[in-house]
Amino acid sequence: MEQSIEIEKIVLQDDGTFPNSHYPVLLYKGVLDIPMLFPAIYVKHLFEKNSWSNSWDAGVFEYHHYHSITHEVLGIYKGRTKLQLGGSKGPQIFVEKGDVLIIPAGVAHKNLGAENSVGVIGAYPYGRNYDMNYGKASERPGTDKNISKVPLPATDPIGLPDGLTKFWK
Repeated sequence: MEQSIEIEKIVLQDDGTFPNSHYPVLLYKGVLDIPMLFPAIYVKHLFEKNSWSNSWDAGVFEYHHYHSITHEVLGIYKGRTKLQLGGSKGPQIFVEKGDVLIIPAGVAHKNLGAENSVGVIGAYPYGRNYDMNYGKASERPGTDKNISKVPLPATDPIGLPDGLTKFWK
């Protein structure tokens, strides 16, 4: 799994609506070796083994949203789609089966395709709870305070020694 992993780093600044983060979003392309049987369970267990839990199995919402009390990992176990990060003027990225996307607290994300165009396991470091924020003016500065208190994860969600813990310092 660790042979020549492509890690894309995407830094998103506060755009006035979404806080985003000084930590980069990390996209690990094709890193998951998805089995034919029980692919979602495979991804869920991999994340749990690395202390990322409180998982869910669904698609990605078709509207901009972010979490202010935790970071999030998305493991794509089927399908493909285009996501937009950071708000309506943010970059668009293509994700597909086998990819892992690590999203820092505060970073907006939205599915530009159909919500269920991908099968995703989402999880949070140490099983933290998550909140939902939508870029409304009333959310801030409360969400900014929440984001500043979110601890850095001690582990990468798939166990890479040169992954999240290398790039988020």
